[in-house]
Amino acid sequence: MPERHLEIEHKYDAEADFVLPEFGGLPGVASAEEPETFELHATYFDTADLQLAAHGITLRRRRGGADAGWHLKVPAGPEGKQELRAPLGRPRVVPARLAGLIAAYTRGAPLDPVATLETRRTVVRLYDGDGTMLAEVADDLVTGQDVRGAAGGRARRWREIEVELGDGTAELLKAAGKRLRKAGARRSKSSSKLGRLLGDAIMPSEAARARAVCRARLVAAIDNGKGPATTGDAVMAYLAAQVEAVVRFDPKARLGEADAVHRMRIAVRRIRSALKAYRPVLDEERTEPLVPELRWLTGVLGEVRDLEVLRMRFQERLDGASPAWLDDLARQESTAYRRLNAALKEPRYFALLDELDRLMAEPPLAEAAARKARKELPELVTRSWDRMGRAYASIAIAEDAEVARHETRKAAKRARYAAELAMPVLGVAAKRVAKDAKRIQEVLGGHQDGVIAMEYLKAAAARTGDPKEAFDLGVLYGWERCAAEAARDELSVTWSQTLGPAF
Repeated sequence: MPERHLEIEHKYDAEADFVLPEFGGLPGVASAEEPETFELHATYFDTADLQLAAHGITLRRRRGGADAGWHLKVPAGPEGKQELRAPLGRPRVVPARLAGLIAAYTRGAPLDPVATLETRRTVVRLYDGDGTMLAEVADDLVTGQDVRGAAGGRARRWREIEVELGDGTAELLKAAGKRLRKAGARRSKSSSKLGRLLGDAIMPSEAARARAVCRARLVAAIDNGKGPATTGDAVMAYLAAQVEAVVRFDPKARLGEADAVHRMRIAVRRIRSALKAYRPVLDEERTEPLVPELRWLTGVLGEVRDLEVLRMRFQERLDGASPAWLDDLARQESTAYRRLNAALKEPRYFALLDELDRLMAEPPLAEAAARKARKELPELVTRSWDRMGRAYASIAIAEDAEVARHETRKAAKRARYAAELAMPVLGVAAKRVAKDAKRIQEVLGGHQDGVIAMEYLKAAAARTGDPKEAFDLGVLYGWERCAAEAARDELSVTWSQTLGPAF
């Protein structure tokens, strides 16, 4: 696993004669270290069409300084970047672990040098009274060179100041920036040196542009009065947002970041749900082949997520205890993560991403897509709700009530996602339907989580030869059984409190 570092920094442009101000008196700062100077040599790697840079990602191999090696920076929130590091290795061979983390963007395309940066960096570190490093101010004199073959240009030179937080606060970051601006620096328009160097050469991919067009078309129709929104506008805008989420959470899921697998899985489920709930709007000949591939990806993500939920559930119940069977569950989760990473390297996965991109670039719209969304969406949302209602009614007469509850939960998800899709157009009415469907889904989810936990505990008890461990597993089993039964009994009350669509 590559070394990780969360980088939160602000960049400022400065003229050649800019004088770095004193930083005493800033929030929490007790002292500033004497300036230290480094010579840094970095080669940046990207695809031929600069797809990493287009998504705010940078990959470089840097020599010099205290953190020489390969650095991969991935956006993490509005002001942060997750930086992953690997040893220097070979000059032109990207470490496989780093290359794998960005495979959703490169999809097999080679990673080659696109730029070099020579930086003379003067660093001032700011400390609190206990000697904790709060922030680092880097004064950089940069010489950048575009090395993309015929596209390569002559060297460019500039000066910039970076303020990167250590253990300091956002208040310190803001105050340091204010002092730099007062001294004559300007907040940089570019978030990276590579972006500044390559400028307009960094363009969104065709797929990214297509997703943006899908979203913008709906916004324009609703907010700017450029004609009524069509059902196709609403469906494609929703699909665009979910495809974007799949790609965005891909590297985070590979790293096992908190909630990333869950959120990527939800995005995949929402795509599947939209393709099913809005069949009249879409050309099935184009969309049907995607359904089994999306189901496969949901399953791959689901194996990790289900084990993750179980582990967290048991850890909470055990209040810090870590019996051997729980350690075994953690190992199963780690194994599932390895299988997930292997699956996300498969050509099958990249082919699915390509097809989702094509879905955006060439929307598979059927005749119903041209109809006004305000007239068409209520019927389609109601259809999904009614399907959930029939599934709920079947619980009372089903031979296997557990199967019927599971089907009702799936129908509740579809009804919820169908209503979410319609919310930009139908507003509060669709929001209420989504909220009611979510309540049904969560009650049934609580029941199912309890049942799955019971099954795991029963199997673990059958494997153990330790009487005390068997007793503890039995106690946990009793808790889970009570939780599952309570959720089951809550279902009818929750259902009675839902109102259904009222468009």
